[in-house]
Amino acid sequence: MNFIAAIINGLSSGGTYAIIALGYTMVYGIAKMLNFAHGDIIMMGGYAMYIALSLAGHPILALVAGIVFCVLLGVAIERYAYKPLRGAAPLAVLITAIGMSYLLQSLAQIIFGSAPKMLVKLQVPGFFMIGSLRVDYSTLITLIVTVVVMTALTVFIKKSKPGRAMVAVSEDRDAALLMGINTNAIIAITFAIGSALAAVAGYLMLMKAPSLSNTLGAMPGIKAFTAAVIGGIGSIPGAMVGGILLGVVESFSYSIPALAPFTEAVEFSILIVVLLVKPSGILGKMRREKV
Repeated sequence: MNFIAAIINGLSSGGTYAIIALGYTMVYGIAKMLNFAHGDIIMMGGYAMYIALSLAGHPILALVAGIVFCVLLGVAIERYAYKPLRGAAPLAVLITAIGMSYLLQSLAQIIFGSAPKMLVKLQVPGFFMIGSLRVDYSTLITLIVTVVVMTALTVFIKKSKPGRAMVAVSEDRDAALLMGINTNAIIAITFAIGSALAAVAGYLMLMKAPSLSNTLGAMPGIKAFTAAVIGGIGSIPGAMVGGILLGVVESFSYSIPALAPFTEAVEFSILIVVLLVKPSGILGKMRREKV
């Protein structure tokens, strides 16, 4: 049963990584930039949930508040920090994204202090048994939310007009512009969706471990970016595969006492191996650069 428990826990944590990775991969696939502030948007959404819980006291209202705040924050970051840099050197955009990450962390520390905030009301107590295997309700909720998010996003991309426009902009932004697609609006929508997913991921994280600090999204953000690269940066199915793979590997590594202290080293080693074997990632495609 330890094997099955490791699989379930791995799918749960991997699902959270996949949701975060979707934000990275969508922004890269459409705007062709790496938003390293994505993990810190999770953290800012967490503080929005903390305020909502303090005022209203209901977890669902806290989730709604977190999503709304993250969407507004993500769109504002794209509008005022990233949009002026379109056409700039990739290094300038990368430095700006890293700077935005530290800015959000510093603002959170100045406003809320360095002491962790506890969001105990987000926890879902209880469990059920499958034979001798114990499954927490929080794990079940995470798995259900992951499946719903992945399905809804896939349907949105394939069936909706904005989703098809995203695909067009991802393939060729200039050609999409000539076809009458408002590329600025599509990029803003992409940031809004990615930020909303960040809020959902933050809620799932705080539901399991309700301790909130200004570095909440730092390591999950790095791991989710790793998952996106493993699966193929720019590929939505790749983000799902990479997140689940990383979560399962992490779960198994933690379950082996000899490997537990080196879990993060194992995870990042997988990234190196995948890039050596297939530089574009598991489901990624090699793109020809235009000159």
